[in-house]
Amino acid sequence: MTRNRALMVQGTTSDAGKSTLVAGLCRLLARRGVAVAPFKPQNMALNSAVTIDGGEIGRAQALQAQAARLAPHSDMNPVLLKPTSDTAAQVIIHGRVASDLSAADYDAYKPRAMSAVLASWRRLSAQHHCVVVEGAGSPAEINLRERDIANMGFAEAVDCPVVLIADIDRGGVFAHLVGTLELLSESERDRVVGFVINRFRGDIALLEPGLDWLERHTGKPVIGVLPYLQGLFLDAEDALSDSAGGKRGARLRVIAPALPRIANHTDLDPLRLHPEVDFEWIGPGRPMPPADLVVLPGSKSVRADLAWLRAQGWEKALLRHLRYGGRVLGICGGYQMLGERIDDPDGLEGPAGSSDGLGLLALSTRLAPRKRLDIVSGELQLGAGGAVRGYEIHMGVSCGPGLARPLVGLDDGRADGAVSDDGRVAGTYLHGLFEGPAAQASLLCWASDGASFEPVDAAARREADIDRLADVVEASLRLELMFPWLAAKPATGACEGGLTGC
Repeated sequence: MTRNRALMVQGTTSDAGKSTLVAGLCRLLARRGVAVAPFKPQNMALNSAVTIDGGEIGRAQALQAQAARLAPHSDMNPVLLKPTSDTAAQVIIHGRVASDLSAADYDAYKPRAMSAVLASWRRLSAQHHCVVVEGAGSPAEINLRERDIANMGFAEAVDCPVVLIADIDRGGVFAHLVGTLELLSESERDRVVGFVINRFRGDIALLEPGLDWLERHTGKPVIGVLPYLQGLFLDAEDALSDSAGGKRGARLRVIAPALPRIANHTDLDPLRLHPEVDFEWIGPGRPMPPADLVVLPGSKSVRADLAWLRAQGWEKALLRHLRYGGRVLGICGGYQMLGERIDDPDGLEGPAGSSDGLGLLALSTRLAPRKRLDIVSGELQLGAGGAVRGYEIHMGVSCGPGLARPLVGLDDGRADGAVSDDGRVAGTYLHGLFEGPAAQASLLCWASDGASFEPVDAAARREADIDRLADVVEASLRLELMFPWLAAKPATGACEGGLTGC
């Protein structure tokens, strides 16, 4: 089915570097003129993005689409699971909510999910010369082998070659690779074309004896070793980015609670990047520390996360923060928490019921089954303003007198968000609020009570780092072992897409 113009990257563990390698491969192939697209059959993540066809996919696949110089499309991630608890998730098929299922019920649902996966695969394969596929977790999770649609189950179904990537920085890299290979079936082992070792730092000469042993022992080549890349600014698939605070030279202190069901936390990545902003995630068991700005991020289970905030002592701490002149910003679920009430009559995010909000904005929210998915643009209505381009992913509808003073005026004629009468509390449904440099500068000025900040261009930095990643991938890996059809260099007169043997 693949015509040998596809490759699947599977990892020995979660966070082995699958998403990053796929992004790097997509960019280097796109730079060589190959019509390439990313694909992840099944993703479990609370960081998501809105697609050009009005759907929803994992944020990592949106980044990979950018690397491939494409607009993100729902076919790039046909099955997205958004956990609502430790044992249940919202199931999104082809970009749209299909159902909410327990883990056991989803296992029975997998044949239907696989049909959706294969339909998307056929469409992408017909439209692009090459598809680079990302697995999920590890293919050696033998308890999940039956009905697998995310790793070898998919690769076997479409006859796709596989590269195994392992993270040497966490230790045990040879055990990870050999053990993973051992737990595969014979046909699955046969389709593994080689290994990539990720996040290496040190003298490569000291690693080479191990690489030689690995090749002799397994009969599989080591395709290459990727170095540890410091400061790579790419959207995280799901895990919170490390941010310990204490940045030297910072003039503004920003904190945010690490909610149990935090969603789209990449909204705050531009603040982590800013040289004058000291940003820190505050985890459970820690009192809310002093700050200039507190951001309440998005949440997949707003009422449950609000109850967690209260149990952690944040409600009283926020009131004290405001009394001393601080600012508070809520994004999506965090915006809903700032209102007076949250109603979930249908139990869309947990048990049906209502919760009192924090009462910092004069509005209330009712959760509704229809999820709003929009790519929007507009103008910030705070301070000096600034262009805003972002996206909406939410199930709630908010109303109340607080909406009379919106945070953003949208180009489609709508108003979004709210600003309190004293100007110290604001909320919005828009993800990506800090991406636009002008709007970012205005928000930082507001948060600091009038100080001037030179904004960072997060989009330009992200694009530059995708190219930096592609440079390293191209220099470190033997591409001919992964893409035998790829020309050594883009050649004049080569067939369309930079392919050989068309």
